[in-house]
Amino acid sequence: MLFGEKIRKHREEKKLPLRKIAAKCDIDTSILSKIERSEIFAKPEIVPIIAKTLDIDYKKLQILFLVEKIISEYGKEKYFKDSLKDI
Repeated sequence: MLFGEKIRKHREEKKLPLRKIAAKCDIDTSILSKIERSEIFAKPEIVPIIAKTLDIDYKKLQILFLVEKIISEYGKEKYFKDSLKDI
C-alpha cells in the first residue's frame, strides 16, 4: 500500500473530511488530496502529525514515506535493487 492510500484509508475509516486533516497539518485541502492520490509527496514534517491524527503507527508510516521517496528518486537506476541487498 502506498503512503497516500494508507492515509486515505485511515481517514475514510474514521469518517474524517480532508479539511480537518489538512488543517491539522497546516496545508491546503487540495494538497492533502494530491498526497492521497500520490500525485505529490508529503513534506516530512507532516508525517508525525498525520500519524497521530489518524492513529497510525508513526514508525510504519515514516518507513512507508521513506521507501516511496527512495524508490521515486533512485528506483530507475540500473543497480537499484542490487544496492538494497548490500545494506
